[in-house]
Amino acid sequence: MKFAIQSKGDDTSNKIKKQITNYLNEFDLTYDEEEPDIVISVGGDGTLLHAFHRYVNRLSETAFVGVHTGHLGFYADWTPDEVEKLVIHLAKTPFQIVEYPLLEVSICFNDDIPDKRYLALNECTIKSMEGSLVIDVIIKGDRFETFRGDGLCLSTPTGSTAYNKALNGAILHPSLSAIQLAEMASINNRVFRTIGSPLVLPEHHTCTLKPVNDVNFDITIDHLFLTQKDVQSIRCRVAEERVRFARLRPFPFWKRVRESFVSD
Repeated sequence: MKFAIQSKGDDTSNKIKKQITNYLNEFDLTYDEEEPDIVISVGGDGTLLHAFHRYVNRLSETAFVGVHTGHLGFYADWTPDEVEKLVIHLAKTPFQIVEYPLLEVSICFNDDIPDKRYLALNECTIKSMEGSLVIDVIIKGDRFETFRGDGLCLSTPTGSTAYNKALNGAILHPSLSAIQLAEMASINNRVFRTIGSPLVLPEHHTCTLKPVNDVNFDITIDHLFLTQKDVQSIRCRVAEERVRFARLRPFPFWKRVRESFVSD
C-alpha cells in the first residue's frame, strides 16, 4: 500500500508526520505523494481540506484519515498518542471505507468563456463584490425566489457543522446524499421577501443561481477564494464523486457532534 502525509506545517505536526512515515516504512509501506492509496492528514480539519483538494482528482483511488494536533475535528479523530495504534491498523488490519457526499459547483460564464467545475468537501459561499447579493434561486428549473442579502452558503452534510451551522443551518448526517442552502443576512420587508429558512435538497435536485445584475462575485470553495467576473450562473448539486475515509474504529457522528458542541 502506498501512502502520503499532509502536515499542518507546525513543529508538532511535522514531528508526527516523520514518526508515522518511519513506522509505516518499517512495515514496508511505500511513501508516494503522487498516487497514494491513503492520505494521512496531521493537523486539523483545515489540513484535511487541503489534502482533499490536493488529491481531488484521485477520489476513487485515495482514502483519507486524520490525526488532530489541536482540538478534536470532524475529519481528524486520531490523537498523537495513538499514532502507533493507527500505524498498526493501517499496516496489518483490513479497514472499512466509508463514503460521504460532496458538493459540485459549476460556474458558467458569458461570452463563450469555458465553464469551471469544482468539488467542495465542506461548502461553497457566494457574495457580491458590490453591495448586497441579488440573485435568482432556481430549483429543478423553476424560479424559487430572488435573494437579496449578504450572501448564500451551500454545504455538504459533513460541512453542515461548519459555516452552515454558524448561519443557523441544520446539522445533516453524512449518510444523507443532500446539500443545504443557507442565507446570510437576507433582506426581508414589505417589498423584498425570501424563504428565510435553510433548504435541504436531495441528490436529484439542482440549485441554479442566476445574477440579476452584472456584478463580480467572491466565491469560496472550502478554503479556496475565487473572484469571478462575467458570471452567467452557478449550478450546485450533489456530486457524482464521493470522498472516501478509512474507518479504522467506530466513531459515531452524533457523538462527534456532541463532543464538539455540547460536552464540557
